[in-house]
Amino acid sequence: MADLTNVAFHGGLNPGGSNTPGLGELREQRLAEANGPAPGTASSDLAALIDARTDHRQFRDVHWEGSFYDYLDIVSRNPAVLRTAYQRVYDAVMSFGSEKYRAFKRDFVRYRFFSDPIDNGADAIFGLDSALMQLVDFLRSAAEGYGTDKRILLLHGPVGSSKSTIARLLKKGIEHYSRTEEGALYSFTWLLDEHCGPTAKTHAFACPMHEEPLMLVPKEARDDLLARLNERYTPAYGGGKLKLIGELDPFCRKVHADLMRHYNGDWRKVMEHVRVRRVALSEKDRIGIGTFQPKDEKNQDSTELTGDINYRKIAQFGSDSDPRAFNFDGELNIANRGICEFIEVLKLDVAFLYDLLGASQEHLIKPKKFAQTWIDEVIIGHTNEPEYRRLQNNEMMEAFRDRTIKIDVPYNIRLDDEIRIYQKDFGPTKVRGIHVAPHTLEVAAMWAVLSRLAEPKKAGLTLLQKLKLYNGKAISGFTEDSVKELRDEAEQEGMNGISPRYVQDKISNAMVSRQALEDKTVNPFMVLNELESGLSHHSLISDENTKKHYRSLLAVVREEYEDIIKGEVQRAISADEDAIRRLCGNYIENVRAFTQKERVKNKYTGKDEEPDERLMRSIEDKIDIPESRKEDFRQEIMNFIGALALDGKKFEYHTNARLYKALELKLFEDSRDTIKLKNMVSSVVDDETQAKIDVVKQRLIKQFGYNETSASDVLNYVASIFARGDSKSK
Repeated sequence: MADLTNVAFHGGLNPGGSNTPGLGELREQRLAEANGPAPGTASSDLAALIDARTDHRQFRDVHWEGSFYDYLDIVSRNPAVLRTAYQRVYDAVMSFGSEKYRAFKRDFVRYRFFSDPIDNGADAIFGLDSALMQLVDFLRSAAEGYGTDKRILLLHGPVGSSKSTIARLLKKGIEHYSRTEEGALYSFTWLLDEHCGPTAKTHAFACPMHEEPLMLVPKEARDDLLARLNERYTPAYGGGKLKLIGELDPFCRKVHADLMRHYNGDWRKVMEHVRVRRVALSEKDRIGIGTFQPKDEKNQDSTELTGDINYRKIAQFGSDSDPRAFNFDGELNIANRGICEFIEVLKLDVAFLYDLLGASQEHLIKPKKFAQTWIDEVIIGHTNEPEYRRLQNNEMMEAFRDRTIKIDVPYNIRLDDEIRIYQKDFGPTKVRGIHVAPHTLEVAAMWAVLSRLAEPKKAGLTLLQKLKLYNGKAISGFTEDSVKELRDEAEQEGMNGISPRYVQDKISNAMVSRQALEDKTVNPFMVLNELESGLSHHSLISDENTKKHYRSLLAVVREEYEDIIKGEVQRAISADEDAIRRLCGNYIENVRAFTQKERVKNKYTGKDEEPDERLMRSIEDKIDIPESRKEDFRQEIMNFIGALALDGKKFEYHTNARLYKALELKLFEDSRDTIKLKNMVSSVVDDETQAKIDVVKQRLIKQFGYNETSASDVLNYVASIFARGDSKSK
């Protein structure tokens, strides 16, 4: 039988005489697979592509191993490897840089970390710079050791306000940072016999809580060691000193004590059993990043936080209080040196919150049947308003409230930032096969932001105008001081209103609607209809007055959208540069004659005539220049032209923005009748009018981003407005 097997492998025996490969051929195939794909094949090209994207050097760096004394060399050269969890998280945030800007008469800092440069913006946060500044200030204070390192960070806000995203970014950031040269950190492994004894070095037992190797240094030597390292340590961002506080976890303490007894206190001999290794934090591998989520109270106990007995090993080690028979794999254990996130922390049973009291204030946890164990980690929780109110009303939880620092994470109240949230999911790079018409995401964002704003107390200021002021648009009569005053009088603005998730759901519904699939286009009215119809069964809105208010805001948004598209159609109609240039030249010639008290030569009759007052007023009326101010305005225009001439510049029709707007409106009014826009709603349009309409449609496509279908829809809708006799235009 042995000979036959040998023949089968080496001689290519193929039992049964079929075309299937024999054992010898299979062996050759496996050898070929082990050596890689054959050159020139499709698989070799793909393999080369994969290999080119694989950073072998980084893998070797991240998986470095060495002796304890090798590690002392590393610490001597780079003391930053000894930083605490808070120092690492703060440095991870700051390592991506920041930029300062001023708004509402306040200085703001935008931290690039929260734009998610790690995943190309997949978890980017928009418009929450104020809350994120508070968060970074908290991290810096903790990194400096000013006391906030003994607190639980509690992110508080309405549903869908990015609380989970902030926590996810911090976990992702520290994970990424630990793989960089600047963020390197180390732990150690014990080399022992199979029973965790000192007689051999055949088996490796990793420190279960990824502790700092210098925790192995005897307490008597730590102060001098830290003093020397702090002399060489220069924090990259801010201040703070290196610390080495606490004790080894029970397992490592037991092993260390046994080895010290075995070698009669010879610490150097003990260190021969230590292998230091670099650690890459990973949430998936449960190394330095933990996540705890509330579950059914009957199926959950505190061992999920602090570890549990390994019953299989009790027989081997003889006692359930032997640390070698215990799994130190609770979320607070494995999150040591990193971050532990508590999802919806205030939904936890009170017994779990008790564990957090010591974990935050004293940095200690109490595993079952063991002494308190030191931890070094950032504890983050997040919660919604109802749970937080319940916490405030619970007198039994004063100790927990006292150990938390709450940071409010509101909704966006700036329109442009809200639009960017929806562009992330429904922008041109995400949506394929369906055209998202211009302003579709804008009107959805506008409604969402309006729902979050408090009614302005200033007389004559509408909610829509307040939205525009917050978005940086200038409105006559309101200064930057006015905007600051509006912000100050509504401190809780953004803590209520429509969630971005609701809007995203309704945009998704519109994207897969029958009309969208047939026309390959989604327009603002389709989204607005989805938003309105969804209110009747919105799971979080039961109050009819609130629903009525939100529907009234939809009417405001529809009216604003009508004004926007009327303005775009107007600009498309009046976009004939030659016509607007001729109109501008005619106006300037008459204004010059008026201000110089001269006459104008009629190019058709050749006679000198008075300046055309009717023409000038028809243009000036478009930008609300009253009769009493017409002379001042005309003189301003002539002074403006003169100032340009002194600078060697030439006046063009678009040089003065205010006059340009007036010329556009005048040309639109004149052109509207020639195009017969009102007649578009009828079924009969003559060829000449259709040709002009096609020109306007192409301008909408080229200048404003419409496609054929959405441009036709907009023209038809604006035509219907004029057909109703609505001649209002901005």
